[in-house]
Amino acid sequence: MQPQSIAPQPESRAVIRLQGLQRRYLMGTEFIDALRCIDLEIQENEYVAIMGQSGSGKSTLMNIVGCLDRPTAGEYWLRDERVSKMSDRQLARARNQAIGFVFQTFNLLPRMTALANVEVPLIYSGLKRKQRVEHAKAALDTVGLSDRMQHRPSELSGGQRQRVAIARALVTGPSILLADEPTGNLDSSTGAEIMSLFDNLHEQGNTLIVVTHEQHIADHANRVVRLSDGDIIEDTKS
Repeated sequence: MQPQSIAPQPESRAVIRLQGLQRRYLMGTEFIDALRCIDLEIQENEYVAIMGQSGSGKSTLMNIVGCLDRPTAGEYWLRDERVSKMSDRQLARARNQAIGFVFQTFNLLPRMTALANVEVPLIYSGLKRKQRVEHAKAALDTVGLSDRMQHRPSELSGGQRQRVAIARALVTGPSILLADEPTGNLDSSTGAEIMSLFDNLHEQGNTLIVVTHEQHIADHANRVVRLSDGDIIEDTKS
């Protein structure tokens, strides 16, 4: 008889639950274990930094948590939904509704205004144009860019472009904000401003996961998870 997976208890406040998570890639004729056996829970309103050297598995873990990739084995629950068994369509819905992404390279559409860029994730939600604009304006106001809504990315500073990216991540009201090296393309002063914004978002009740290799970025989080060779080697709370 096959062992049965244990579903999360209803009273759990975990927004992410990983159990025995593995990810194996075939490289030529050899298998590479990017993630070996990850057990991890992240609670609602936690602020978690995922750290590790290049090749540690942190990007693979981020891609699976962000529903951009599937595990080879193990289980992943996003709140009470079993992500590891979702169809491609269900994964796309989870990405759009439950997770907000912030990337190192901003990933903004160059010919669209800040307002239009933030509006993009709402196009797939079925909201009417007027509602989409209202939501996008509110998200830009949250990140302090209400006076830059009609500017294109080329007319914005690096810090402002990252703020637009954060507003775009927030506009659908996701359960989790997932940031991959969010200050990697910014100078130290602008990076500090972006991290201050993340601190404020956490104080407002958002669940934040920041993937970084920089200790001063991880110091903003109240929990640090360190990876090495596909395994968690340290999980500490401050």
